[in-house]
Amino acid sequence: MSTSSVSAPGATPLRQDARTIGLIGLAHGSSHFFHMLLPPLFPWLIAEFGFSYSELGLLVTVFFVVSGVGQALAGFLVDKVGARPVLFVALACFALAGLVAGTAGGYAGLVVAAALAGLGNAPFHPVDFTILNKRVSQARLGHAFSVHGISGNLGWATAPLFMAGIATATGSWRIACLSGAALAVLVLAVMVWQRDALDDRQGAWAHQSTPGAAGAPPAEHPMAFLRLPSVWLCFSFFFWSTCALSAIQSFASPALQTMYGLPLSLTALVVTGYMLCGAAGMVVGGFLVGRVARLEKIISVCLAAAAVLLVLVGTGWLPGMAAVVVAALAGLGTGIASPSRDMLIKRAAPPGATGRVYGTVYSGLDLGFSVAAPVFGALLDRGLTGGIFYGSALALLLSVGSAALVGAGVAAQVRRSAATPA
Repeated sequence: MSTSSVSAPGATPLRQDARTIGLIGLAHGSSHFFHMLLPPLFPWLIAEFGFSYSELGLLVTVFFVVSGVGQALAGFLVDKVGARPVLFVALACFALAGLVAGTAGGYAGLVVAAALAGLGNAPFHPVDFTILNKRVSQARLGHAFSVHGISGNLGWATAPLFMAGIATATGSWRIACLSGAALAVLVLAVMVWQRDALDDRQGAWAHQSTPGAAGAPPAEHPMAFLRLPSVWLCFSFFFWSTCALSAIQSFASPALQTMYGLPLSLTALVVTGYMLCGAAGMVVGGFLVGRVARLEKIISVCLAAAAVLLVLVGTGWLPGMAAVVVAALAGLGTGIASPSRDMLIKRAAPPGATGRVYGTVYSGLDLGFSVAAPVFGALLDRGLTGGIFYGSALALLLSVGSAALVGAGVAAQVRRSAATPA
């Protein structure tokens, strides 16, 4: 039985849905904040330790390798023990990562901090989507996905301002890292205080398809979902789209500085602008997702438009400030596509495997970050600044192809279901 048939639309009170959505949004924003624990501090780390961009890119790789492997495994853990306790442990890992980074004496300490932050990040997508799918009414699920995506972008947008701002104001990147640790402790305290709204075992659909219940489908092997082509197509979609995002997050600012002769204090705004435009796009996307049957069409148009804007920036033809604005506006297209992306995965996933499917699919995000960071870092070290934008545009176009194949598969499944006699 599908989740949409278990609970009538609007059956859950708005206040209850809003409380759960808000808490998950805060948690998700925190996870994205810790993606950016170290990248905003790269100039300070270079000044103190003399690292190259390739070496710093490897710190990003460590984060996402740990997160990617952990995310695929975390989906099974979430399905077994529940999402809420896993969420609490993840936030504690973030606090520890900030503490270790703030006291690091060299590259090895920063590697440990990146690994701890990656471990904390690993469970978030299976945790978040398990709680949202089980606690939020079907009628508001599209908006829940939209808020979830917006909060992630706001976490990304806030981190450079928070980390670089504190490092600039205090003259110490270590104080910035320790402040990040304090922020994680504060968010964990809020989650523990409001823990009843995060209990996925008590949601509207938490007890559907109970094993052994009359009419329940026979239990499948826990790994059966891995046979579905849609799972791996979703995985590839996340891989390519994240390669593009990694280039913008970690290297767009120094690339714009070199190409257009702008000060780093100004080009650093491109990441914040990209994420804020993405957040604005997600508001629009949250309304579109419930009104369009073929979600891959929204995804394709929006990501292709973003790719065109990035190519334009890479040409070097634009005036300096216009290049920053155009690069930031590319985030609008990726933002509009985001809720449709999350709903497309929900439609492609089999019932009863929420944590496992989201964990596996979203590990493509971690793999994309881990592979792209050293590749784009090496391009920048070799002076190929335009490659940052051309490469990210190409990755977006490859993700469009993956999304189109997923959408075609979902549409075919709907047709087969409609043709099957009741």
